[in-house]
Amino acid sequence: MRRRRPPFKACIKCKLLVPFNVEECPNCGSREFSEEWEGMVIILDAERSQVAKRLGIGKPGRYAIKLRR
Repeated sequence: MRRRRPPFKACIKCKLLVPFNVEECPNCGSREFSEEWEGMVIILDAERSQVAKRLGIGKPGRYAIKLRR
């Protein structure tokens, strides 16, 4: 069975997941992305989230947990 390609690419600097048509990360301004990422976490309230604190995430959004360049 073939795996479908995820509909997002991940910012290499902050791991924010963005659609493929985005050229600049809206979170950190980086223009470097990876299509090879694993796992996803969605942060709704970065200030109160223990997961966000553990991962060093300061803004709400959809983030990759692990990525390869």
